[in-house]
Amino acid sequence: MILANTPYDDVFRTLLNDCSRLIIPVINEMFHTSYTGREKISFSPNEHFLNQQDGSEEKRITDSCLMLDGDFYKRYHFECECLPDNTVSVRIFEYDSQIALDNSRIEGNKLIVTFPKSAVLFLRSNANTPDEMIIRIEAMNGEALEYAIPVMKTQKYTIEEIFEKKLLFLIPFYIFSHESRFEEYNSSEEAMEPLLKEYQDIEKRLEELRNAGEIDERTRHTIIDMSNKVLENIAQKYDNVKKGVHDIMGGQVLEYETKTIFNEGIEEGLSRKAKATAIKLFKKNTPVYEIADIIDEDITLVQDWIDEYAGLG
Repeated sequence: MILANTPYDDVFRTLLNDCSRLIIPVINEMFHTSYTGREKISFSPNEHFLNQQDGSEEKRITDSCLMLDGDFYKRYHFECECLPDNTVSVRIFEYDSQIALDNSRIEGNKLIVTFPKSAVLFLRSNANTPDEMIIRIEAMNGEALEYAIPVMKTQKYTIEEIFEKKLLFLIPFYIFSHESRFEEYNSSEEAMEPLLKEYQDIEKRLEELRNAGEIDERTRHTIIDMSNKVLENIAQKYDNVKKGVHDIMGGQVLEYETKTIFNEGIEEGLSRKAKATAIKLFKKNTPVYEIADIIDEDITLVQDWIDEYAGLG
């Protein structure tokens, strides 16, 4: 069985993959660390196969498992959840155990497993949502080990706190803090005005961070695109709310065009590099078929480049 992803899981993973440095202030906030943001981030596979009692394997996908500066003891595991429930700690322990086994080692007759530092981000919370979850492992000899899973409640963070603590990772999920008032907003422009002012402030601050060089345009656009994706799903029944926020944040809802533009830029850059290499080899009297083989390009395209160069020459 594979647990189905929600659109919010997809947003969480997109932010991690495309704007990975945004997770470092989140780590600092949850684990009281002081990383600078310049640490190298590497991701572990997020697919794990859990052995079941009947001998079968169950495929599970974690939201993230990452490591900072290649340090085994700086391994972090995050899960993003819409609502607190009694199964969250069970899933986290399953994932933690498998991650620990995947990176275990044996010394003599001793199996050594190191659990990651795990945390959960709740998009919705209430007065009964704990600040941490406890996992207690009891051995048959009476010994026990407990460890805490920090909980981040996105709804408790104000815009001021998000920008002050550089928790830009949370911006796409900020709309959850207004979810209980959607019906009121949808029927009254006056009631929705404070919400729109907040998103005007968010858009302005992101622009200022981009202009100051603290984030790049790709990061700014990704945050906006992912905010729109969350908005499209959480406010499906509230067209006025969707339109109001979307008109401020801009971009076409659900079209993640920034990533496309970025990848096209990479491809264009690689193409220019291949073309320059082809011309350089041609000047050394390398046969066209050998050039095509060296740069791994279609021989017709290489011939076109050479013909163009010869014509210009």
